[in-house]
Amino acid sequence: MKIIDKIKAAEEQGKVSFSFEFFPPRTEDGVENLFDKMERMVAFNPTFCDITWGAGGTTADLTLDIANRMQNMMAVETMMHLTCTNMPVEKIDHALATIKANGIQNVLALRGDPPKGQERFVQIEGGLGCALDLVQYIRSKYGDYFGIAVAGYPEAHPDVIQPETGLATPEGYQGDLEYLKKKIDAGGELIVTQLFYDVDTFFKFLDDCHRIGITCPIVPGIMPINNYNGFKRMTGFCKTKIPAELSAALEPIKDNEEAVRAFGIHLATEMCKKILAHGVKTLHLYTLNMDKSAVAILMNLGLIEESKISRSLPWRRPANVFRTKEDVRPVFWANRPKSYVSRTLGWDEFPHGRWGDSRSPSYGALSDYQFMRPRVRSKKLQAEWAVPLKSIEDIQERFSKLCLGELKSSPWSELEGLQPETKIIDEQLGNINLKGFLTINSQPAVNGEKSDSPTVGWGGPGGYVYQKAYLEFFCTEEKLNALVEKSKGYPSLTYMAVNKSGVWISNVGTTAVNALTWGVFPAKEIIQPTVADPASFLVWKDEAFEIWSRGWAQLYPDEEVSSKNLLQEVQGSYFLVSLVDNDYIQGDLFGIFKEL
Repeated sequence: MKIIDKIKAAEEQGKVSFSFEFFPPRTEDGVENLFDKMERMVAFNPTFCDITWGAGGTTADLTLDIANRMQNMMAVETMMHLTCTNMPVEKIDHALATIKANGIQNVLALRGDPPKGQERFVQIEGGLGCALDLVQYIRSKYGDYFGIAVAGYPEAHPDVIQPETGLATPEGYQGDLEYLKKKIDAGGELIVTQLFYDVDTFFKFLDDCHRIGITCPIVPGIMPINNYNGFKRMTGFCKTKIPAELSAALEPIKDNEEAVRAFGIHLATEMCKKILAHGVKTLHLYTLNMDKSAVAILMNLGLIEESKISRSLPWRRPANVFRTKEDVRPVFWANRPKSYVSRTLGWDEFPHGRWGDSRSPSYGALSDYQFMRPRVRSKKLQAEWAVPLKSIEDIQERFSKLCLGELKSSPWSELEGLQPETKIIDEQLGNINLKGFLTINSQPAVNGEKSDSPTVGWGGPGGYVYQKAYLEFFCTEEKLNALVEKSKGYPSLTYMAVNKSGVWISNVGTTAVNALTWGVFPAKEIIQPTVADPASFLVWKDEAFEIWSRGWAQLYPDEEVSSKNLLQEVQGSYFLVSLVDNDYIQGDLFGIFKEL
């Protein structure tokens, strides 16, 4: 979706739009650390996030990769910066075609800074000379597909600021404004400003833009002060005016990083309050890849609450333009949403309203991608799961500890710790794991809970949500047979079971689709975002069984043969079982395990 449309929709509803900017880190660990922080920040539902292109185009490939992951794996509307520096038109086309193919619809068009070692920007042969050229090129080549944002400079572009005074001349400032108007007239739809610390300067810039006929939204760029040296370096590079009172406040505390950060949060909060009171309903936070200050500012403003992170669906829908109507998914990948997205990237249509109506015919094959993990996550898994295993009971204990919250990671989950709803049934889960039913996915029954419930709610306020109790686990064939026999006394239970080699045991038809979660909302049709179906379960089982080896056994050193052999034995002999209690009002899914 175009960011301009999201901002306008928020304005019509009287809501404030906020967004975050990130830059590509230099190391692989830095990239994974960025995504860890981004995941926490995206949970607060920013209107969009953007990723910079890098000085001189040096991070082009990395920026494209990060933008793709942001849009499709982080599920946040993403705007990618694109510059003219060291970029022949062929490279610009490659970048635009890549993000379009990845479902990204938003670009911030910039001239870019001079390459390292050069004082001034020089147009390369076969390239473009300025942001205006880039805006015109994007519009001529791609029509209205992209939402194009451009940069605005409340104090004028650094190139026209005089070194003697630190200010632009009136003629230089006016020329910069007129150039901004040309960028908008050429197809720019949104202005994001350079950082500033004098709010009155921003207000003057707003008035001046309106005076010359610029009517599009102008988003103020807010950069929290996180440390003194970084602040001086950034304001020096951008030639940003530092008000005398700001310098006076920072000078006594400049060597105390905690005090500087606390002051930076206070200052940015007060700036934002003044901006919002002026009638501006958008804020763009330059995070410098740090989350705490940006989150603290938004909390101070009352725009977010840690305890009220809302979900439009039980899972985060990718912001990819091709998946905007997707609202149904199989439950099996509930804890591995990135894997699900990667295995459905090739679909032409995504389920909307009913799973069976528009299901794509095939999932993507398993690849190394499904088993890649950030290094930090691998270390946590290593510490919690690469323990000596002498018996099946040791394996059962790992699963039980996970369900009781004593472990924070699982080879079968991309998510951190237990989900809030799991804590409703954590003791029952812990007990059945010790009996040899090794659970990897579950949800409690819910009968008409308010949709803004912090544990099971989704879809926003004003509705009611429902769900059937669900369990997914591994167990021996002997335990499965006992479960099947006992299920005859539980007519509301349906099950599907399969082992690694494909032996199938079930009491549902091969084309049956069971709605597990649904919601009722004012002036809407019933939404049913989570289902269980045999075709998807058979695809998922290959991934689920493969995790025994590629997700768990690989954590052990080569010499730890006995633990690996035990995991391989389980992988080769156990069944994967999906169990649903269709009586979400009076059912007792755990009752069937009491005498097993």
